[in-house]
Amino acid sequence: MLQEINFDGIVGPSHNYAGLSLGNLASAKNFGKVSHPRAAALQGLAKMRANLERGLPQGLFLPQRRPDTAWLGQLGTSVEDASPTLRANALSASSMWAANAATVSPAPDTADGRCHLTVANLVTMPHRSHEWRETLAQLQLAFASGHFAVHAPVPAPFGDEGAANHMRLCAGHDTAGIEVFVYGEAANTSGTPFPARQHREASEAVARIHGLDPARTVFARQSDEAIAAGAFHNDVVAVANERVLFTHEHAFADREGFYAELRAKLPEVEIVEVPAAAVSLADAIASYLFNAQLVTLPSGEMALVLPGEARETPSVWQWLEAHVAGNGPIRHLFVHDLRESMANGGGPACLRLRVVADPATIDPRFLATPEKLDRIEALVARLWPEQIAVEDLSDPALWIACLEARAALCTELELPELDRDVF
Repeated sequence: MLQEINFDGIVGPSHNYAGLSLGNLASAKNFGKVSHPRAAALQGLAKMRANLERGLPQGLFLPQRRPDTAWLGQLGTSVEDASPTLRANALSASSMWAANAATVSPAPDTADGRCHLTVANLVTMPHRSHEWRETLAQLQLAFASGHFAVHAPVPAPFGDEGAANHMRLCAGHDTAGIEVFVYGEAANTSGTPFPARQHREASEAVARIHGLDPARTVFARQSDEAIAAGAFHNDVVAVANERVLFTHEHAFADREGFYAELRAKLPEVEIVEVPAAAVSLADAIASYLFNAQLVTLPSGEMALVLPGEARETPSVWQWLEAHVAGNGPIRHLFVHDLRESMANGGGPACLRLRVVADPATIDPRFLATPEKLDRIEALVARLWPEQIAVEDLSDPALWIACLEARAALCTELELPELDRDVF
């Protein structure tokens, strides 16, 4: 039976605040602060466990090998000799944000009836541009059965950031849906040169590769205003689940045209728009209101899985409470402490990749159970660094500790295939 499964990235042992992500306001704001990798990983695992307890299928992806010595080797240097900037890029734990791992088109949407996954190239940011090889290796293992087709990235220079700029609307997860690809333009209206990371050409390529029906595919441009305000991905200002689009008023460049196209292609769509007069773009982005997980519970009711910052932002929490008290489609609010991820610019939705599939067709090593989460938590508590300051990134003892911790996790989860160089 086809179900939506959220695959969360386990926060890696090298999690740090090196401020590498241009346009990500939280990343810039917290540059240089001391990170807490152990707490970060445990916070993410607690969210996974809570979603399991809510009756939601849950998967996981492993952190990538850091420092990425093979990538540094391609640049003619080593972790010992690299500049501080290159070393920080080689140590980034950003693969934890699995929403950027790939774009996923479920089987009901594709021409050949398989679930298609195209790995994101993430070429805009150096610290993320070398993730795709290990991501591809994990996806090829997890989705090795004939029910899936896993594709290498769209080639550069066409920037593709994966599911963070992709939404799917449908009557039910197991029915044919409308796939929405959101892209940006290089210019914005703020005078701040934040890059638009998703190129329309990349989105169009993914749609072709996945064999999507053009009549059920939408390409929408993200607003310059949203990008300038710090919405570096669409999932910072909009999220969809089944028939519901939950979005900020200023998320899209041609809001009315986009809404009209959605209604024409999926008449039952329900658009829940939060007006700027109620929640400013600044508050929406700071609280990651739209970077919540919008999920359907076993009861059929929809819920938002939110970061604590949403409850702490008065305008956001006031709007949410009013919506739940009314007759809107979102009926439950679940709040989680994800401060370590949030401080680097990633909320609940950043941490997960949504895959609609039959769990029986997936390699069980990538599926979470309470017992498996127990074992991971114990390993994290034992081996993940308690804290990392930016100056620690030059310490060989940290490099060794991060590599050994990840290798131990591969052993614990019986995934020796991932404990090797993928270059």
